[in-house]
Amino acid sequence: MALDRALLDLARTGATVLRLYRWNPSCLSFGRHEPALRRYDRDRITALGLDTVRRPTGGRAVWHAGELTYAFAAPAEPLGSLGDAYHTIHGILADAVRRLGAAAALATDDHRASALDTGACFAAPVGGEVMVGDRKVVGSAQLRHEAALLQHGSLLLSGDQGVVGRVSRGEPAPGVEAGLEAVLGRSVAFAEAAEAVAAAAERWQPGWRRAEDPGPFLAGAAAHEPLFRSDDWTWRR
Repeated sequence: MALDRALLDLARTGATVLRLYRWNPSCLSFGRHEPALRRYDRDRITALGLDTVRRPTGGRAVWHAGELTYAFAAPAEPLGSLGDAYHTIHGILADAVRRLGAAAALATDDHRASALDTGACFAAPVGGEVMVGDRKVVGSAQLRHEAALLQHGSLLLSGDQGVVGRVSRGEPAPGVEAGLEAVLGRSVAFAEAAEAVAAAAERWQPGWRRAEDPGPFLAGAAAHEPLFRSDDWTWRR
């Protein structure tokens, strides 16, 4: 999370960066403003040995396993409003999912998720999110800071969000998620999914180049790392 927050700093200087990664070990992440102490059973999470972190972006909990996570950071003005940027970035991801063989489309704007609902980010689609039929395959959230934006999201490959339900207090809303493995009837490796997303990004905006030296990204992340390692941040509410 510190590295993704550092990408937002780079975006403030005019850079547009797309990071694709996976988690090791698997991890439960909370949205920036999510009331995690009220929604989730911390003792049960500890007993199950689950790692936790709070994202810089909003939204609800995500279980990061069997998925591809993306972080897209860019100057905000060229992408327009929050909703416009959300649709643009999800358009890239929908293109990637179609490249992998699934008939992806964006959820219509009449979909709204309640900010008070318990449960996973994938519990309900929101307008502009990536769907295959009635199943949600990408969950995302965005942060804007000064003149830049950071959008996080997860493209489900083989994983599901059942862990979120098992550590939730009360009755969480049933999920509408589906991994691409279930949708396509075949396994989708991380490398295959990453190549599809990269190709879709290149189609949207030609001229992307792979960052060969991670040094500047890691140096920027060091300033943010203490916050995201802190239990005070993760369980601040």
